[in-house]
Amino acid sequence: MNIRNFSIIAHIDHGKSTLADRLLEQTGTIEPRQMRAQVLDSLDLERERGITIKMAPVTMTYSPALSAGKLQATSYKLNLIDTPGHIDFSYEVSRALTAVEGAILLVDATKGVQAQTLSVLGMARKIGLTIIPVINKIDLPAARVEGVREEIMKLLACSADDIIAVSAKTGEGVASLLEAIVKRVPPPRLVTEAGPAMAGTRGLIFDFEYSPHRGLIVYLRLFDGEIKRGDQLIFVATKERFVAHEVGTFRPEPTASERLASGEIGYIVTGVKSIGRARVGETVLRVGSNLPSFPGYAEPKPMVWASIYPTSQDDFALLNQSLSRLKLTDAALSFEEESSGSLGRGFRCGFLGMLHLEIITERLRREFNLSLTVAAPSTSYEIVDEKTGAREIIYSPHRFPDDLKGRRVYEPWVKAQVLTPPEYGSALLKLFRDHEAQVLATEQWGLDRTSFQITLPLRELMRRFFDELKSLTSGFASLAYEVAGLELANVVRLDVLVAEEPVLAFTRVVPRGRLEREAKEVVGRLAELLPRQLFILKIQAVADGRILASRSLTALKKDVTGYLYGGDITRKRKLWEKQKRGKKRMLERGTMTIPPAVFLKMVSGSTEK
Repeated sequence: MNIRNFSIIAHIDHGKSTLADRLLEQTGTIEPRQMRAQVLDSLDLERERGITIKMAPVTMTYSPALSAGKLQATSYKLNLIDTPGHIDFSYEVSRALTAVEGAILLVDATKGVQAQTLSVLGMARKIGLTIIPVINKIDLPAARVEGVREEIMKLLACSADDIIAVSAKTGEGVASLLEAIVKRVPPPRLVTEAGPAMAGTRGLIFDFEYSPHRGLIVYLRLFDGEIKRGDQLIFVATKERFVAHEVGTFRPEPTASERLASGEIGYIVTGVKSIGRARVGETVLRVGSNLPSFPGYAEPKPMVWASIYPTSQDDFALLNQSLSRLKLTDAALSFEEESSGSLGRGFRCGFLGMLHLEIITERLRREFNLSLTVAAPSTSYEIVDEKTGAREIIYSPHRFPDDLKGRRVYEPWVKAQVLTPPEYGSALLKLFRDHEAQVLATEQWGLDRTSFQITLPLRELMRRFFDELKSLTSGFASLAYEVAGLELANVVRLDVLVAEEPVLAFTRVVPRGRLEREAKEVVGRLAELLPRQLFILKIQAVADGRILASRSLTALKKDVTGYLYGGDITRKRKLWEKQKRGKKRMLERGTMTIPPAVFLKMVSGSTEK
């Protein structure tokens, strides 16, 4: 079978999207006049940030006869799924890898093997994929090709000849990589090859798209049989039957074809308008097939929780619909309705990390024109009653109990690996102490890097840990992590009052030992962000029934005597007294409407006005 299915996996910024561009260019999939950077990155946010957020499939036709003639003069269909590199989108990577037989492990020649390199390699090995190691950016002056080659040989236990050196920017070595894909990546294996008892058509859904006119458009890997336009199909889990209105492949835009054959990666236009009728990991069968369904994907576990409210309650239904649409293409997103007295109805949403939260909220604003209030992100806490053993999971900080007497609190911890140049070791040990991290093991990785195996509370990972790590190491350190389990926690709820009214979106759960420092920080940041009012604005942080920090913003002052020229001073005094009485009434009755931008900046940590 002349089909090869593969993905590109790597640490962030190692050049996956650029390499995909060169593969598309050298196979003639895209005409030179249509070529642009990051062809497979379709979202505006991907282009602006220079990162891949969504996996992207594409089908290329490769003719080895056009290269060195080392392969048979025939055409091969190469199905590539480009994957994200940031750790927050590792679930996208795991879904892509289940649809292919091989993976290109891309390593930056200037940076070498990084923490996320090890993480994605572990995913690929667990599935049993064929690994093609590739060194990228060999054209850069700082490239250390031989040193990185030694690292890869140690990591994969392979020979130097197995490693391909390329420049995704110039195209050097890409022709050799194409030949290696055809030679090393095995062709798709059909389950039905085992015997006639297993017959039919079967595919695995790895992604979705929704069209108001065409309904659900499923992205799938077809493992058995074939699908043609007009075929009667069924989603196994929901028993939803539908007709294949259109089938095709990605070149890179969706391109209709006569059929999808076994081993191919493509799409089906289902016409199903109900969003909940299918899910990622679903098995698609032709009606009458007797093949078993796939086990599907493991459910992603949210690590960060944040409540999202529409600024106007009239937009609640739109927010609900928008989150449902995003969940189609982002299975890691979870949400459920909740309400707050001051903020109204909204949704408690689960994310894989802080970047995931930032991307989702920005997409809601851009793609659906929503104005949002985003509460301070938090992790989940498990509260156990010491007498009854009853357990309660708290996702929202404002629902965390004031009084923990007779109860224990548990919080999630993560196991992380940090790779860093050895000269930053002492500074990182201090960083680990500041974030309550425990060092499990230290290992020398080659001549120029040290590996730290650590565990730390998830809340500390969310507290600018990655930013501080990059700052201390001048950007040279890398991080990969996974959930390790629950540990006993000594934490307390910190409430924030503005104009003597609690703002639930600013409520947070903090370690007791850092309570006063956190209170001063949140009050100070709010004092910089909140606009002044016509009355004195009080900002307070409260915990355990005590005011731990307080700031007052002076009132805006209007010159009520500006129009007076000369005359008796008593006229001015009367106006000043009247103004004073008015400000006193405003202080007693005044309320503060916090601009949505303030909530966003509090979440991101920005203090820009």
